[in-house]
Order: sequence, then structure tokens, then C-alpha cells
Amino acid sequence: MGKPWFRVKRYGFGAGWPRSWEGWALVIGFLVVVMTSSLVLVERNPGLHLGVVLASTAIVLVVSWRKSDGPWKWRWGRD
Repeated sequence: MGKPWFRVKRYGFGAGWPRSWEGWALVIGFLVVVMTSSLVLVERNPGLHLGVVLASTAIVLVVSWRKSDGPWKWRWGRD
């Protein structure tokens, strides 16, 4: 799967901070898409804005899950 883009969280569930430039690019791209959508679409077509936000969130979740350095599970800080 190549080098991981995200670290798994030490406490809790899921991925934490990016650990490579690809992870940072994904996060910054996500923020740009969401902010642009909110500036352009929120007043014109709120349903489309919601669709863009949900779709881009799903993409970020799937990519960060697949490109993490370990399995996503609940962690208590011990491992």
C-alpha cells in the first residue's frame, strides 16, 4: 500500500494528523473544496452544497482509512 499518509490516533478511534505531504495535500484540498462550496453554493443551492460536503468528507474518510499506518480501532494510549 506504500507509505502511510496518516497516523492512527493514540487515544480514540480513527486517523490523526497527516504524516506525509500527501496527507497534508488531501486535508488542504478538502478544506479548499468545503470553503469554496460554502462561499459559492450555500445561498444558491444549499442541497448541492450539502452534497459536496458529504461527498468530499466520504472521500477523505476512505482515503485516510486506507492510507493510515495501522488499523482503525479504539485506542487507550497503550499501543
